Amino acid sequence: MSDPQPQYLPREHVGIFLRHRALAQLFDHAFRIPGTNWRFGLDPLLGLLPGIGDLLGAAFAAYGITLARRMGVPVAVQLRMIANVVLDATLGSVPVAGDLFDATFKAHQRNHALLERWLEQPRRIERTSRLALWAVPAAAALAIVVVLGLTVAAARWAWTYFDSAAM
Repeated sequence: MSDPQPQYLPREHVGIFLRHRALAQLFDHAFRIPGTNWRFGLDPLLGLLPGIGDLLGAAFAAYGITLARRMGVPVAVQLRMIANVVLDATLGSVPVAGDLFDATFKAHQRNHALLERWLEQPRRIERTSRLALWAVPAAAALAIVVVLGLTVAAARWAWTYFDSAAM
């Protein structure tokens, strides 16, 4: 059974909200593995189609973002939704592991939950979305710097180790 629509949802957005929910459900929770509570949708199944599957999933996610835009969702929140889709499409394009990622990350459901939270607390979600849009790339850049630093340190260690062993 589907959750009821939020009480705070303006009447003119009810249809859009329900379409967005149905899209998220179809792409992330449509099927259940018998004997478990684990659910998946069309997104990881489309990912099995080489080259085009993740592109189709991203196209449907773009439609979901368009629905959110029609509801007046702020740009920062829309960009956060787009980031979820880009991450899903990028990592989902990795053969086999990407399909497992698609089945667990559930970008459509994340975006719908973000939309619901925005309806409940618009200012807070817009603020945290702006923060996330700065923090995530900064964390990624920091991770790259750390990995490069560790790589350089390991290369220096290997160079001195093998150089001293040769003598």
